[in-house]
Amino acid sequence: MGRVIVIANQKGGVGKTTTAVNLSACMAAAGFRTVLVDIDPQGNATSGLGVGKNDLEYSVYHSLVEDKPLSEVVRPTLMEKLMIVPANKELVGAEIELVDQPRREFRLRGLLETFKDEFEYVFIDCPPSLGLLTLNGLVAADGLMITLQCEYYALEGLSELLRTVSLVRESLNPGLRLEGVLLTMHQHTNLSQQVIDDVRSHLGPRVYDTVIPRNVTLSEAPSFGKPIIYYDLKSQGARAYLALAREVVSRG
Repeated sequence: MGRVIVIANQKGGVGKTTTAVNLSACMAAAGFRTVLVDIDPQGNATSGLGVGKNDLEYSVYHSLVEDKPLSEVVRPTLMEKLMIVPANKELVGAEIELVDQPRREFRLRGLLETFKDEFEYVFIDCPPSLGLLTLNGLVAADGLMITLQCEYYALEGLSELLRTVSLVRESLNPGLRLEGVLLTMHQHTNLSQQVIDDVRSHLGPRVYDTVIPRNVTLSEAPSFGKPIIYYDLKSQGARAYLALAREVVSRG
């Protein structure tokens, strides 16, 4: 049975999709059968793995709204052990269309119930909000990974996200656990180090040892539709995500 990890933060631009794409790729490269489920209407995780989001016959929208099995939506990527459940702008309307549906928060969980058995790791990339799509991701997951930028306002909004997680745990998904907090976009400055120190002092062992650097190749790779390990294996970004993959496995 696949381990389901949702990657979320209501703030945009904090390395969430970059992490979803590259961590998924590293897990697949390590030999794990992996699928990335894109539930962000921007579809950046989809295009980041080389799948044309504007040329899709079916997307995750058709599963969430029209009950199409994920097995009919999932697409291969350039990596043998990595699949993608793609998303595109059609998903924008899903939050509105799902409002009147019974058990609307459980749509993704229901879709994953048998589908996840085909994989060892299932990653979910959420939109930068705490709306119904992200809620579906939190309800469907075994664990939550939070990406946190090494910037001055890093902790701003984190308490709101953790409050949401507590509410989800209490009423919708008691098995949801915090996998860890991943620090991203690190630069060798006093400010970045201060943020790291502050986050570690607040959250202790829940913060991953791996820190993702601000790296040009990590920014370039998506425009080529490749994860970083295919774009530049020797880069700092590739080494960081390979280290994160090892840490995720070791944490069990």
